[in-house]
Amino acid sequence: MGSFGHYLATHFDTLKSEFWFLFVGGVANGLLYAMVAVGYTLVYGVLRLINFAHSEIFMSGGFAGYFVLRAMVGATVPTGFMSVLIIVLGIAAAGTAGAAAATLVERVAYRPLRRRRAPQLAYLISAIGASYFLFNLAGKEFGHLSVGDPQPYINHTVFTIFGAPVLMYDLIILVVSVVMFLALDWLVGRTRLGRGIRSVAQDAETASLMGVNIDRTIAITFIVGGALGGVAGFLYGLNIGVVYNMGFIPALKAFTAAVLGGIGNLRGAVVGGLLLGIVENLCVVFVQAAYIDVVAFGILVLVLLVRPTGILGERLGRTA
Repeated sequence: MGSFGHYLATHFDTLKSEFWFLFVGGVANGLLYAMVAVGYTLVYGVLRLINFAHSEIFMSGGFAGYFVLRAMVGATVPTGFMSVLIIVLGIAAAGTAGAAAATLVERVAYRPLRRRRAPQLAYLISAIGASYFLFNLAGKEFGHLSVGDPQPYINHTVFTIFGAPVLMYDLIILVVSVVMFLALDWLVGRTRLGRGIRSVAQDAETASLMGVNIDRTIAITFIVGGALGGVAGFLYGLNIGVVYNMGFIPALKAFTAAVLGGIGNLRGAVVGGLLLGIVENLCVVFVQAAYIDVVAFGILVLVLLVRPTGILGERLGRTA
């Protein structure tokens, strides 16, 4: 047996455990990316525009959850029902804050331009302006130093997969994201509101003639995407901490995930997020941690060169 074969034979269990450890972490990261990517996809689906203020919507959810946790977590770490209750309240606060921030962005940065039938470049500049305003406002009000969330749960191993631990944090992300994705899929695919969103995404002018309130539909689309982005910001902050610029890199990666899956495709956003998170985490074996972001954005460039429409590549109006 060659030296490489001997190495595999003697270290197989360790390598398998390390692979699954990285895989589980990649799934958790990928689900967070997917939650933010869905917000990009929803807005792009109905407006054909990218919401460049989505990173600050993510940040607003992180801070809202932080303030809830700081108010409710005392000197002792809560467990059991109280731990679950605090997580639920943090999610509710983050989703509300994300929805409120998204509503503000839609009302101030998008709606006036849409009514004036402004060129697309005007939307881009307006969204970037809104992003910088919220970004600097948060830095002024909350400071420029990262603060860690008080932990409302014990970050212990719940179970193992092939020897790799699955932490409570990973399980929280899995449960919350799956519930929200299923609810969103039902909303878009099975409800009257969802039909309105899909009709606006497919042909806004015809949808308006058929009685769909375009302004209301677009506003609700921002609210739904903002709520998911806010919840993602809260879950991200549980592990990383919160800071005024916390949304910049995750939002860029989520945009990469949306493009990877097919911008304008809700299920594509989820697929793209999972693939990006897993590939990014597994690449830790081959590249230094400082270069992980390069891997993510390298994937974006590759997708744009090889398949600009993404893996699924269908529009929101034609997918549900």
